[in-house]
Amino acid sequence: MSATTIPLETLLANAGKEVGLSPWRVVTQTMIDQFADATDDHQFIHCDPARAAAETPYGGTIAHGFLTLSLLSAMTFETLPQLEKSKMGVNHGFDEIRFLAPVKTGARIRARFVLADVKARPSGWVQMTHDVTIEIEGSKKPALTARWLTLAFVEPEPDGA
Repeated sequence: MSATTIPLETLLANAGKEVGLSPWRVVTQTMIDQFADATDDHQFIHCDPARAAAETPYGGTIAHGFLTLSLLSAMTFETLPQLEKSKMGVNHGFDEIRFLAPVKTGARIRARFVLADVKARPSGWVQMTHDVTIEIEGSKKPALTARWLTLAFVEPEPDGA
């Protein structure tokens, strides 16, 4: 998890700006197989390297789109600063996800985060909307683009504090 924290005022000032670029991460066949086991999606294009090489245009296996999407959590934790005084954060959903290019086994990917919007609610919840692009090293097309909504809870200051 990122050790950096930022105050709400800085987060609000960053709306509309690129706020992070994760390190490259290799997508391995082991990761793909474990994801297939967790989701019961053992389609040959993901889990059978010989058949995928022979029967697909990819030259081998590719990651599940949802595996690539799920790696956003890890890429967020290693890249984006935490909101100061935040007690917890939760995934609030996506307004849009587009899978644009396959992630071949062994490819390196990274996430680019643009903070599209921030809304601080009186309840203490802060909604952040990030436009995220997962890039594939050496590819002109990204693996995916998404508009991701997350919530952080910042305990309200006591009255008079």
